[in-house]
Amino acid sequence: MERTLIIFKPDSAEKRKMGTIMAKFEKAGFDLVACKMIQLTENLLSQHYAHIRQYDVYPRLVEFMSSRPVLVAVFRGDSVIKRVRSLIGPTDSTEAPPGTVRGDWGTNKMQNLIHASDSPENAEIEIKRFFAPEEIFG
Repeated sequence: MERTLIIFKPDSAEKRKMGTIMAKFEKAGFDLVACKMIQLTENLLSQHYAHIRQYDVYPRLVEFMSSRPVLVAVFRGDSVIKRVRSLIGPTDSTEAPPGTVRGDWGTNKMQNLIHASDSPENAEIEIKRFFAPEEIFG
């Protein structure tokens, strides 16, 4: 069984889509094994987005992601990473097909409602960044 980290970004709360998105994941057969609401700090975002700190978009991304509390979750299931990424669509919401999370409700590359791990290796790193082992139930 594979696990993935999901961050319900500030725009998913603003648009009141967190429950709808979570229901999509549950309908797909994924198990929710960890979940909490947190306020993202600049330090945590610096770690999470280290791979893009050098780009001009980084300061705006930190401002957006820290603009309100977010929901972070871990889902488990067969091929969950690939399947979740298929359900949410590509990073750029303007390129995401209808029926995907980003295609239906996203605005652009940043305001795309959700972050999802892109590989098993990154999923494990990201899960450890946001959750202590005793906070994961499965």
